[in-house]
Amino acid sequence: MTEQILLTSDGLKELQDELEQLKTEGRKDIAEKIKVALSFGDLSENSEYDEAKSEQGKLESRINELEAILQNYKLIDEDELPSDIVNRASKVTIRDMETKEEFTYQIVGPQQANPMKNRISDESPVGKAILGKKKGATVSVETPAGVLKYKIIDIDLK
Repeated sequence: MTEQILLTSDGLKELQDELEQLKTEGRKDIAEKIKVALSFGDLSENSEYDEAKSEQGKLESRINELEAILQNYKLIDEDELPSDIVNRASKVTIRDMETKEEFTYQIVGPQQANPMKNRISDESPVGKAILGKKKGATVSVETPAGVLKYKIIDIDLK
């Protein structure tokens, strides 16, 4: 049996929206690219066709991945999570003990991780280090750049 994938309600909606977009607009765009490439003639030397077929394969692969996730997920009930420790779904503000810089991240599962949106996986080095810790705790994180120390400044579930 495969392990259930934990998702926040925001994460679930995001994945559902992405799947809908890929199945409608994504497939339509690829079909159009293939149609245009076919009009160029000889497929043996048609790089546009090869590229469009490759894109189609990637699109269908992502659709299959999203469908698998959406068939095997468990919604995190954010109301039942303790608010005094870092959980999946928590928004956590941490301070780098060396630079004094502060960062706010939401802890999510690997499927929702997106550093550009300040969402880090609970399986990432920082995510693992702060998961289950309380406000005020100091953690050490092993990174390729060396050991970094962070202090948990705030924990919020909303």
